[in-house]
Amino acid sequence: MTNISNENVALWSRISSRKTFGLVLDELAYEHPELMVLVADVADSAGLGDFEKHHPEQFLNVGIAEQNMIAIAAGLAKSGYKVFAVSFAPFASMRCFEVLRTYLGYMNLDVTVVGIASGLSMGTGGNTHYGLEDLALPRTIPNMTVVSPADCTETVKATEALLEHKGPAYLRLTGVNGNQPVYKEDYDFRLGKAAKVREGTDVAIIATGTMVYESLRATRKLQKEGISCAILDMSTVKPLDEEALEEAFDSYRLVVTVEEHTLIGGLGSAAAEYKARYGKKTKLEMIGLPDSFEKAGTYAWMLDNQRLSARHLADRILEVYKTLG
Repeated sequence: MTNISNENVALWSRISSRKTFGLVLDELAYEHPELMVLVADVADSAGLGDFEKHHPEQFLNVGIAEQNMIAIAAGLAKSGYKVFAVSFAPFASMRCFEVLRTYLGYMNLDVTVVGIASGLSMGTGGNTHYGLEDLALPRTIPNMTVVSPADCTETVKATEALLEHKGPAYLRLTGVNGNQPVYKEDYDFRLGKAAKVREGTDVAIIATGTMVYESLRATRKLQKEGISCAILDMSTVKPLDEEALEEAFDSYRLVVTVEEHTLIGGLGSAAAEYKARYGKKTKLEMIGLPDSFEKAGTYAWMLDNQRLSARHLADRILEVYKTLG
């Protein structure tokens, strides 16, 4: 198990979730000879430069050929390897979708596909490089587990858990250098289980990825307005923690989902599906990215412009809460 120390948390937060992912895989490979890492020409971007140097027999760069990468990963998994296949989020999810469905989901193979720099992380790279749909797509594939860590520490915990996990998975990594930590100490991470990172009595905020930290910041303003918010880190978007959802819908006046992802098909949609299935009456407010292509800009500017920064989250939740009467 990777050491969760103050020094490591500070380092990971400084270098981003994708570079943290590369560091932890490098450590894990020494004890797991069955581990194979495939990349589509993104070794340096994913922090896997040291992995390539230290474990050349466990590393393969297929070039800019993401669909082939998934097919090769499937073949290696059939041969007994535990495979992580890595590319930028839109290419790992959209370009490879049919191959993910047929070679991984249908065959139920032990491959974790890693979408790096998801959400709006690519900033000025523009809409072709944003991961806006990569919760929705793998959610539709049978047998696929979908994981979206809140910060770099949870990226470490999720990577370790997925190494032991049986079956296909998609690991979504959001944020940029200077990711603020949600978790500064070790904790019990389990696939398929939400973690309550803040207690509250009025509103349940269910967030995933970078939006867990932004939600924590938003609660400071809401607290001043007399609104007490609980925050759930829904790090596994599929399968959902339905026990946590049941508590949220049964115990709070308002449930709010927050995600750095399109509102169609992601965490909010999953919560709405649960609400409809079980006839929950609690008000559900979904916050995420609009169904449109927006102008590119720096990452911080994009979050604020798309009203996903803490101040906008607080204003939106306050506005909705006041309508409850």
